[in-house]
Amino acid sequence: MSKSNSITSRDGREKITATEFDRRFEAGEDVSQFMDLSKAHRPGREVQRVNVDFPKGFLAEIDREAERVGVPRQAWIKTALASVLKRSA
Repeated sequence: MSKSNSITSRDGREKITATEFDRRFEAGEDVSQFMDLSKAHRPGREVQRVNVDFPKGFLAEIDREAERVGVPRQAWIKTALASVLKRSA
C-alpha cells in the first residue's frame, strides 16, 4: 500500500486503503477505529469568541430569564439571538 493511500487504525494493528475505508463506510460498518475524532470539526461551525458589554440591569434581566428556563446565561443568549435571526430570515 502506498503511504498516502492507506489508513492505519488508532491502535496501529490494521492498515487499509482509502477505497476499503469507503467500502466499509458505505456498507454501514464501524470505521471509527480509523478516525481521530479529536481532530474532527464541522465546516462552517467554527467558534469565534466575542465580548459584549451589557448594562447591569439588562444583564440581570437576562440572568433571571435564563434561571427561569433553567439554562446558563450563555446558552440563553445564543438561543435568543438565533431566534431573532431565524425570524428575520
